[in-house]
Amino acid sequence: MVIAVIFLTHFLFAVYIFITKWKKESAGSAFLNLIFIILLFSIGWSVLAMFAKLIFEPEGFGKHFDRDTIGLSVLTIIEYFFYRIYYFKDNNSTEAGKEIQ
Repeated sequence: MVIAVIFLTHFLFAVYIFITKWKKESAGSAFLNLIFIILLFSIGWSVLAMFAKLIFEPEGFGKHFDRDTIGLSVLTIIEYFFYRIYYFKDNNSTEAGKEIQ
């Protein structure tokens, strides 16, 4: 169940970014951002699953929180902070530094 929530969260985020980039920039930019999100998710999941395999037993912390779920949870936390910096920068700080011409 936890894995389903994590996958749904990633899917909804990818759709949100896709639609936002399509509206603000272009279809090409939207597809590039979608590919970027998919690549980060798949590579991050592979790497963190490898580390989780070294650290945790296959059953992890229980039936619904096995080592795959642990890897996905850690990936989601890392992605949250990365995407917050990458996509949701504070726009006020860049506008305040501009001069009025």
